[in-house]
Amino acid sequence: MADAALNQSVDAKKRRFLLTATGVVGGVGAAAAAVPFVMSLWPSARARAAGAPVEVEIGKIEPGQLITVEWRGKVCWVLNRTTPMLASLPKLDSRLADPNSNAPQQPPYCKNEHRSIKEAMWVAIGICTHLGCSPTFRPEIAPADLGPDWLGGFFCPCHQSKFDLAGRVYRGAPAPTNLVIPPHKYLSDTKIVIGVGQDSKGS
Repeated sequence: MADAALNQSVDAKKRRFLLTATGVVGGVGAAAAAVPFVMSLWPSARARAAGAPVEVEIGKIEPGQLITVEWRGKVCWVLNRTTPMLASLPKLDSRLADPNSNAPQQPPYCKNEHRSIKEAMWVAIGICTHLGCSPTFRPEIAPADLGPDWLGGFFCPCHQSKFDLAGRVYRGAPAPTNLVIPPHKYLSDTKIVIGVGQDSKGS
């Protein structure tokens, strides 16, 4: 009798162990199966590299602050320009190679003095049009190494190309054209999408 009771106790423990183990394995399997499904909802690396649009929250970008995002494997800048920054733009026209942005380096709806949809918020591809280097953001005015005509902008340390705060290249710089403005549009007052354009009316 004692042996039978012992065997029943052992069998019960084995059943509990097997049930628990089966449940754990089943749960892990379900989670493993769910991961590829959830990941399939995100754009693949190939899709992002091919140019999948990128949404950017801009509501928390402080005046004068620049953030970087990636689109098509390229660095894109989003700069919230201050009133003094915007006021500096027309002062530089005589020093720039293409002040009116006649070269098609921007969508038609950004062919204006500030090269943007809304004056303050500026979007550009952060790659120098000379040899593909990445310029640095230099918002300070007339530092010793950039000369008295510098009112803030972007400087490429590789070959000394200079761009103003609208990405317009200085005359005589190695870079042949202004920085590229990617297609983009506003989804709301606090969100833009890069990689999708809008018509010239801004709708």
